[in-house]
Amino acid sequence: MARDGRALKAPADFGATARVGPNAVIRVAEALAQARGADAVAQVFKAAGLERYLTTPPSEMLDEREVTRLQAALREELGLAAARPVSHDAGLRTGDYLLANRIPRPVQRLLGILPARLASRVLITAIRRNAWTFVGSGVFDGKPGRPTRLSVTDGPICRGASANEPLCDFYSGSFERLFSRLVHPDARVTEIACQANGAESCVFEVRW
Repeated sequence: MARDGRALKAPADFGATARVGPNAVIRVAEALAQARGADAVAQVFKAAGLERYLTTPPSEMLDEREVTRLQAALREELGLAAARPVSHDAGLRTGDYLLANRIPRPVQRLLGILPARLASRVLITAIRRNAWTFVGSGVFDGKPGRPTRLSVTDGPICRGASANEPLCDFYSGSFERLFSRLVHPDARVTEIACQANGAESCVFEVRW
């Protein structure tokens, strides 16, 4: 968050198109393969125009529009009932990757001994600082408390979609893994508002 309290947007130095981390593609492929098999992975990635990533997974930041296309293809090819748990599992896997590779062990140990309310505040600050890597040109914000509330506005996961239920299961899974490992083991995340349903932002409640 900026010093004046405004939520931070993605850095502007990537040009006209914002970029996000490759986990938003790699972990979807893993989760989909686990749930539905290789044929479903090929079907969904072909529908999204991302077949090349099945032979050479992305190793650098990628165009956020590819993430939007992949999530849309997942919903269109599988249907919401099957797509949502796949997206959630991909989020959990992303959280696991961050814990294993991006969040230093000393920081994890420190959060583990802090009271949950304080650990939540520290974690939100860290997420906010790195939010551009998963919201792209969108905006992340968070408010610690009971419950803690996180929001994503104009993120790539549900961009352009319309539905009668929340669609940002990828974010729910990612947030849940981080909060359950670093704040409180009983932490659970629920998306209570989604822009795909007409809300101003996608809002997630974290309870423990």
